[in-house]
Amino acid sequence: MPVNIAETFELLFDKNNNVAYKALQELQIESEKTNCIYSYMDRLSDMLDSDNSYIRTRGLVLLAYNAKWDKDYKIDEVIDKYLKHITDVKPITARQCIKLLPIIVKYKPELKTDILSALHYANISVYDDSMQSLVYKDIQKALKEIQKL
Repeated sequence: MPVNIAETFELLFDKNNNVAYKALQELQIESEKTNCIYSYMDRLSDMLDSDNSYIRTRGLVLLAYNAKWDKDYKIDEVIDKYLKHITDVKPITARQCIKLLPIIVKYKPELKTDILSALHYANISVYDDSMQSLVYKDIQKALKEIQKL
């Protein structure tokens, strides 16, 4: 059954996180195949400012998955805002952000320097010790992947 993009997009904001996560997965799959949610780039960018970390994460994911369709330099315009989430208040969101960065560099090589710099200078001391090592490992892994691109 084809995905109704407009309806599915609205489900990203559903109070039920399971419903919203399913919508995210569907839109992620669609984004790999077509530019069908590229017209939502501004809304995705706005999601990065949400008080809700789940909504921030969904925005990060879909922005990254639409980097390959970004002919209007929408990601370039919001890259600084995007990179702030490398040290998001919520370490889970930070980790997602970091893991997505190689996808952005793959399709937006002109952002490689900014992204590498942000990763190198990320202050992960804002996290509890237990999370610091995980975030550190994620950063090291992303740096390795990006260097290969």
